Amino acid sequence: MKSLVYTIYGIVIFISLVSCNNKCQESNNNDKINCDSVCLEGEKQNINNMLDSFNLAAANADFDLYFSYYAEDAVFIGTDANENWCKDSFMVWSKPFFDKGKAWDFTSLDRNVYFDETGKVAWFDELLDTQMKICRGSGVLVKQGENWKIKQYVLSMTVPNSETKNVVELKAEVEDSLITVLKH
Repeated sequence: MKSLVYTIYGIVIFISLVSCNNKCQESNNNDKINCDSVCLEGEKQNINNMLDSFNLAAANADFDLYFSYYAEDAVFIGTDANENWCKDSFMVWSKPFFDKGKAWDFTSLDRNVYFDETGKVAWFDELLDTQMKICRGSGVLVKQGENWKIKQYVLSMTVPNSETKNVVELKAEVEDSLITVLKH
C-alpha cells in the first residue's frame, strides 16, 4: 500500500511539472508567462544559477561572460555616490581590472527573488561575501528569449546600525560637498 501511495504521488508530481512546463512554453509564445508557483520555482532556480555564474565570471575575470549577463541598456549603481553607469561606461571603467585578472569576488550568502505578474520581470536582493565584508546586491532582471538579463544592478555596503554614527563621520567630509553640488 505504501509503495502505491509513493507511486501515485510521483505520477502526480510528474504530471504537474509536465503540465506546468507546457503552460509556460505556450505562454511564452503569447509573450506572457502565466503559470503557477512550480513554474516560477523553475525560473527562480534559473535566476539563481545565472546570478551565481555572473558572480563567478567576475571572480574569474571573464570580462565577456560577465557583461553578457547585462541587458544592452543596463545600469550599474555602485557603492560610491558617483557610481551610476550605463553598461558601456561600466565596461570601460572595469576593463582594466578584468585585464589584470583581478575583478571582484562576490559570493551570495542569502538571496531573495521576486516576480511581477507576467513572470518576465524579476527583482532580487542578496547579501554578498566580498572584499568589503558583507555587501548587498540588488537588481532588476528581464527575460529576453530564454535568458534572464540584468537591467539594473545596485551594489551597496552594509553598515551595522551600531556603527552608523562612526560611518557617517568618516564619510561626511567627502559627501558634504557632493550634497551641496547635488542640491544646486
